[in-house]
Amino acid sequence: MSLNTSLSPESLLALKAKLEKANDAFSARYPGESGRRQPVHTVYGGAHLFRADSAVKLGKLAQKALEEYAPDAATLASAVDMPAALGEKVYPRVAEKLSREPVEDFRLDFEDGYGNRPDAEEDKDAGAAAHQMAAGMTEELLPPFIGIRIKPFNEELRERSMRTLDIFLTELVGKTSGRVPKNFVITLPKIMVPEHVAALADLLEMLEAQHGLEERSLKLEMMIETQPSIINEQGECNLPRLLAAANGRCVAAHFGTYDYTAGCSITAAYQVMGHPACDFAKHMMQVAFAGTGVWLSDGATNIMPVGPHRAASNAKLTPEQAAENRRVVHRSWKRHYDDVRHSLETGFYQGWDLHPAQLPTRYAAVYAFFLEGQEAASERLRNFVAKAAQATLVGDVFDDAATGQGLLNYFLRAINCRAISEAEAQPLTGLTLEELRSASFVKILKARRG
Repeated sequence: MSLNTSLSPESLLALKAKLEKANDAFSARYPGESGRRQPVHTVYGGAHLFRADSAVKLGKLAQKALEEYAPDAATLASAVDMPAALGEKVYPRVAEKLSREPVEDFRLDFEDGYGNRPDAEEDKDAGAAAHQMAAGMTEELLPPFIGIRIKPFNEELRERSMRTLDIFLTELVGKTSGRVPKNFVITLPKIMVPEHVAALADLLEMLEAQHGLEERSLKLEMMIETQPSIINEQGECNLPRLLAAANGRCVAAHFGTYDYTAGCSITAAYQVMGHPACDFAKHMMQVAFAGTGVWLSDGATNIMPVGPHRAASNAKLTPEQAAENRRVVHRSWKRHYDDVRHSLETGFYQGWDLHPAQLPTRYAAVYAFFLEGQEAASERLRNFVAKAAQATLVGDVFDDAATGQGLLNYFLRAINCRAISEAEAQPLTGLTLEELRSASFVKILKARRG
């Protein structure tokens, strides 16, 4: 049966052109997730302490902590209240990760982890840190992601911050024939106004030109840890303005738990990652940065897994001292594990770690999260692909077209952090290795439709 329309194709041309322009602009502004590997954590350490093999040393200390305080799967599972059967799957993966790639991302810190020092001392440390990073590049000792955190761009510290960055990059490229590490980034803390971000973007452009670096090769990430970075003086969400000010250089936004809660007048005893004030700020980040491709990172657990007793030289701890150390470490591990799980459950797949003994529980929490959810996610993804993007009902969970990429991203994240291997993911998802590596649900469906 032929149905009539009242508008001619010509009469709709102008309307279609407006929609095309708006849709193209939206797609440019919100490209979605790239599928590129995001680190599960960032380890922060004072820049003056950084050495080319720092990541290797941290891994050895993490292994030692695991061996001492959780020599088997049952002990680790008990410490963090993980089901025993799940612990049996998680434990060997954690041990393997700590031996192969214990640190995924490292940030040389010239801010809180370094403090305010005489200018001559910070100049010297900036140069020395650059030389160590250059040595790490030559010896292939650096983690897959790395960068530095400079001081904020407020009136008191902006000149010091810019000078440190200038010295560091000048010395680094001077030692490496004009190269920076892969996935190198500069972190800007305590942002108050978009002009802080814009100034860093302009500074990076100037440094690229000065050193002959590829245009836009220097990337930045923003610390979201002040109230004005969330809502500005007009009562408007400031986060999109901060991102726009980065001029295409921003790759990540990290939440600063303790500065933010302190700014809310929350006392120290209640400055925890799961505080409702933190959840509010992080949800604002999720809404503002959704679809932009900007990675989100949660903050750090500041209770360190360190026992109160240390053995004197050529001596051993008493059984009572060793037992107390284990109780303290296990209590700290449980807090860290729960914090990481809370981050993952609320959609933050990255966080900070401040001590090597936190690495076992970082990976334990991440691996448990993905292994627990893989059966349900795999069933939904297999059904979704089989129906070729038609809405499906699996059990009591209804999927629409937007869910497909999210389900694929779940497995991509799990593979990237080695919670599961590509070989394990293929039968779970029903996808080929080529389809998994495409990282695009749209491409998979187009290919399958022919």
